[in-house]
Amino acid sequence: MSTILFVLTGADHWTLADGTEHPTGFWAEEAVAPYQAFKAAGHDIVVATPGGVVPTVDRGSLAPEFNGGPEGAEQTARALAAMTELQSPVAIEDVDLDDYAAVFYPGGHGPMEDLAVNADSGEVLTRALESGKPLGVVCHGPAAMLAATGPDGTSTFKGYEIAAFTNAEETQAGLAERAKWLLQDRLTEAGVHVKVGEPWAPHVIVDRNLVTGQNPASSAPLADELLKKLG
Repeated sequence: MSTILFVLTGADHWTLADGTEHPTGFWAEEAVAPYQAFKAAGHDIVVATPGGVVPTVDRGSLAPEFNGGPEGAEQTARALAAMTELQSPVAIEDVDLDDYAAVFYPGGHGPMEDLAVNADSGEVLTRALESGKPLGVVCHGPAAMLAATGPDGTSTFKGYEIAAFTNAEETQAGLAERAKWLLQDRLTEAGVHVKVGEPWAPHVIVDRNLVTGQNPASSAPLADELLKKLG
């Protein structure tokens, strides 16, 4: 079968407007659900991060309230521990996109810190989009799109319809007022058309080879759409 590139944040914090470092990383469900779907379909996974650092999971994403209770939290933790690829990532700057059939970006607040300004990640996104390969991005993962620009500074994703973590969700999560900037706003300013669904409900948008999801609940349905594109 094919090999799918998982690009994860290498950040373990998100710097807020007052300079406070909010502990974060990648969101567990957004990595676990697609990983399990892709592996079940027979695909291989390679993880990439900035500098090849071992990615940090947002500890909050392992809490029972975000996993349907204590049993679900235990299942997520076990699934995460079984993802051995997380312990040996390649450096995003060394990625050869020709080696991969599809690209997937999970979220968590980490991408707001590093991938949003990472030119190597931006180049991977641009090349994936232009190649026609299936490209999946979920929740705060679209922050990485902000680093995907052409020579004139125009967003590679300008004119695309996407789903991404919304202002309403950031407000309900309690961090909007403390953030330096909001994802929905910045993407809109870049000319990307953010299509807003109900807060916390699954919401997936397919535009050409790009598949995006609004929030953690969108991770599994996004993976299904990406698998359809892989055939």
